[in-house]
Amino acid sequence: MSNTPGSALSTGRNLTFLIIAGVAWGTAGAAASLVFRASDLGPLALSFWRYVGALVLLLGVLALRRRGAAKTPAVREPRGRWLVRVLGTGIGMAVFHSAYFAAVQATGLAVGTVVTLGAGPVLIAAGARILLGERLGAGGVMAVTGALAGLGVLVLGGGGAEVRPLGVGLALVSAAAYAAFTLLTRWLGRTGDGRVDVLATTTWSFAVGAAGLLPMAAVEGLVPHTDAPLAILGLLVYVAAVPTALANALYFAGAAVIRSATVSVIMLLEPVSAALIAVTLLGEHLTASTVAGTLLLLCAVTGLAFAETRAATGRRGERATAETVSVTS
Repeated sequence: MSNTPGSALSTGRNLTFLIIAGVAWGTAGAAASLVFRASDLGPLALSFWRYVGALVLLLGVLALRRRGAAKTPAVREPRGRWLVRVLGTGIGMAVFHSAYFAAVQATGLAVGTVVTLGAGPVLIAAGARILLGERLGAGGVMAVTGALAGLGVLVLGGGGAEVRPLGVGLALVSAAAYAAFTLLTRWLGRTGDGRVDVLATTTWSFAVGAAGLLPMAAVEGLVPHTDAPLAILGLLVYVAAVPTALANALYFAGAAVIRSATVSVIMLLEPVSAALIAVTLLGEHLTASTVAGTLLLLCAVTGLAFAETRAATGRRGERATAETVSVTS
C-alpha cells in the first residue's frame, strides 16, 4: 500500500467509518431495550419494522444511483448466484437480528450482545474449517477454547438474575445465523469472480427478510400498545436509519479497504459500547463472573483476528516467493 498522504487520509477515513458503524450497531440493542420497556412490541415485529425502514431508505439510495447510471457501469452477478446470495443473506439476517432482539429482551443488553458478537466469529472460524477447509491453526484453537470458557463462565456463574439460559440460547442462535450467512458470502466470494453489487444485494436482502418476518410479526403484533407512541416511533426510525442503513453502508465502505483482521477487532466496539450503555444508561448490573466471561469472549475474538493477520501475511509471503521463483526459473 502506498504511504502517500492521500493513502493515509483514505485509510483514516475508512477506519472512522468502521468505528462509527461499530458504535452505531452497539446502540441497536439499547434502542430495542427501550422499546420493550415502553411497549408490548415483540422482537419479531421490531425486526420487521427495522427492515422495512431500512429498505425504504436503501431503495431511495438506489433510485438516486440510477440517475448516475450512465457514469457508473453496472455490476452484474450471474442470476442464480445472485438469488442464492440474496435469499441466504436475507433469511440469515432476519434470524440474526430477531434472535438478537429476543436475547436482549430475555437476558439483557450487555449479556445478549456479548454472547452474540463473541460467539459469532468463533462459529465462523469453526465453520470455515469444517465446511470450507480453512486451517484453524493453534491460535484459532486457543481462541475457540477461550470463547467456550467465556460462555461457560457467563452461563454457570452469572446467576439467574443476570444471565438467563434462554437468553444465552437465543444469542447463540443469533450468532449461528450470522455465521451462516457470513460463510455463505465467503464461499460465494471464493467460487465467483468478485462481481457483486453490495448496495443492491443488501437492499434486496432486507426485502427478503421483511417478507419472511411479516407473517410471524403479524401474529406477534405489528402495532405496539404504548403510552408513548411518539417515543416508540422515534426509536423505530432510529433503529432503521442509524444502526441499520447508515451503519451497514459505512461498514461495507470501510471493510472493502481495511484488512479483515483489523475490521474484526474494531467491531468489538459493538459489544463494548452495548455493555457501557447497559450499565450506565439502562441500569443493568454485571457480576464479577459476567465481566470475566465477557473478557474471555472478547479476548477470543481478538485472538482470532491476530491469527488471521498472521495467516494472511504468511499467504502473501508464499505468493511472493512463488512469483519470484517463477520469474527466475
